[in-house]
Amino acid sequence: MKKNLLTLCLLLMSFCGAQAETKVSSPDGRIVVTIDMADGGTLNYQVSYDGQQLLMPSPLGAVTNVGDYSKGLELTEVTQRQVDERYELRNIKQSQVHYEAAEAVCQLSQRGQHVMDVVFRVSNRDVAFRYKFYPRRDRLVCVVEREESHFILPDVATAFVCPQSKPMGGFARTSPSYETSYALDEPVGKNGWGEGYSFPCLFRVESLALSDVSSAGKSKVSQRSTLSTQPSSWLLISETGTDGGYAACRLLCDGGGHYRIGFPQQGELNGVGSVTPAMTLPGETPWRTITVGPLANIVETTAAFDLVEQKYKASQEYIYGKGSWSWIIGMDSSCNFDEQKRYIDFSAAMGYQSVLIDAFWDRQIGYEKMAELARYGRQKGVGIFLWYNSNGSWNDAPQTPIGKMNNSRIRRQEMKWMHDNGIRGIKVDFFGGDKQPMMQLYEDILADANDFGLLVIFHGCTLPRGWERMYPNYAASEAVLASENLHFGQGACDAEARNACTHPFIRNTVGSMDFGGSTLNKRYSADNQHGTTRRTSDVFALATAVLFQSAVQHFALAPNNLTDAPAWAIGFMKEVPTTWDETRFIDGYPGKYVIMARRHANQWFVVGINAEAEPLTTTITLPMFAAGSQLQLYADDAQLNGSVTTVKQNKKQTLKVTIPQNGGMVVTAAK
Repeated sequence: MKKNLLTLCLLLMSFCGAQAETKVSSPDGRIVVTIDMADGGTLNYQVSYDGQQLLMPSPLGAVTNVGDYSKGLELTEVTQRQVDERYELRNIKQSQVHYEAAEAVCQLSQRGQHVMDVVFRVSNRDVAFRYKFYPRRDRLVCVVEREESHFILPDVATAFVCPQSKPMGGFARTSPSYETSYALDEPVGKNGWGEGYSFPCLFRVESLALSDVSSAGKSKVSQRSTLSTQPSSWLLISETGTDGGYAACRLLCDGGGHYRIGFPQQGELNGVGSVTPAMTLPGETPWRTITVGPLANIVETTAAFDLVEQKYKASQEYIYGKGSWSWIIGMDSSCNFDEQKRYIDFSAAMGYQSVLIDAFWDRQIGYEKMAELARYGRQKGVGIFLWYNSNGSWNDAPQTPIGKMNNSRIRRQEMKWMHDNGIRGIKVDFFGGDKQPMMQLYEDILADANDFGLLVIFHGCTLPRGWERMYPNYAASEAVLASENLHFGQGACDAEARNACTHPFIRNTVGSMDFGGSTLNKRYSADNQHGTTRRTSDVFALATAVLFQSAVQHFALAPNNLTDAPAWAIGFMKEVPTTWDETRFIDGYPGKYVIMARRHANQWFVVGINAEAEPLTTTITLPMFAAGSQLQLYADDAQLNGSVTTVKQNKKQTLKVTIPQNGGMVVTAAK
């Protein structure tokens, strides 16, 4: 009898402990995630940083076709452990990563059956969570009908977000493709253009005393008179680990600071396929990530890669590096044999590794002559990337080659031809949305390409979600309003600096960004005399070559730049790396200005650009350069005339710089 009573007491203690509030802290103690059960059996979480509440109590859960796991839940057990991992990755912002985090697994039951886990990871910069679903009775598969993953921010937050487009719109009905302009510093409460926002989404939260935040779990806070004088904190909400086993998601706003996960729109993929992902059980969702703290945490985060694993081995050692690209200046007509041979010569003269040959090459050059170009490129040490349409039946884009990447049998035949002729990689364009079948196509293209030793770039596409680590032959994705828009409209040129000051804080924080910029032409035309006019300086172009991270970069340079661009600019573009060992944020504000540093081996590049009407004059601390060392400073005058000078690093290791509107700054060690 005594033994039975003791057992009962232990069970009651375990039950009560599981129902109590659980706190999970980052290794440095600055981030605290509080997890508890709300009325109705709903699991809630909230996030604070340095005592400031950044996410209010926000519900979690999911509804599947085998059970509603958003309510009526019992938290039966919470287990915690410390995660300490190291990994190396050549093609992200930091080549060697030491990932430390606290992990908490919340075991949830309904009517006595274990149905789901919510797994939390809390590092010094990031909070992440995902769901793991278990078989229920004889059900070994399920459809996730919706997630109840919420992110409830204080109403004093402002948003830096990219509205999601409606499906089957835009050029040749190719939207959504993550190519809309960011809304910057707008009050929370909007839902984009009615369809929410594309990941990642950045928010600024003005500092509040913790006592000013309602403890009842409401997002409403007292009036702005409660604001403290402390610096604002930031949150970057995104996801990682998405593959063919799930759909890619977006962020929806239900008003105020109430945001939640949303599945794709029904009209995507030309209406084919479900918006709800299906999985075998047990099965896991992708990770939802929340990076918090100062802007340095946002810019330097590696959360997208920390939480995923490599899915297959690389079939070879892939070659990253720089390349040239005729289409951005010369458009479709430049994709002919003679012009591409000229660009191969140009890449060779620049010491570049590749040339990207864009749409209609199959018609305007042909397979036989393309094989000849590939042989010529090999003689010059220059590889070739070839453009392909992803279609398929999900858009009306007429650009060819078409009807090859969407069919496994044809795709593998095409890739064997590329392998046999020494083609280095492919750029696949015009995808049809974020439904699970489209995510499966991304994964299939990558896996097949690896079999044939091909690197892969995606355009007109979704956001990469940890793919640099998951797929070793993945190079980069566009998923941004990229350089082609500078050719198509003067408005994009006028807004170039503003947009460029946005990407390092949002889009490029979570994955490689294939922008295709850094032109030194004054005009976007083959003769450099017609077309849209570049508003930014040559030094600005050099700076963005460092600011925009991608292991493979096809710059918008042209052969004429060898003679009509400043020698110092061409010299820099010959030498700038595309892979980085370390990234440091120095100063900036999204859409206004940014100053960053990146290191390749032992060489540091400190770069800055400014979009504000007033010149930016600031003193920056540069501990990466020893006192007394000689530095090369690339800078602009008030008329955006660039020059390079040698300056001596002072004892305080500081440097005063001035960057005019649309101008740039670059600092490197003098040779």
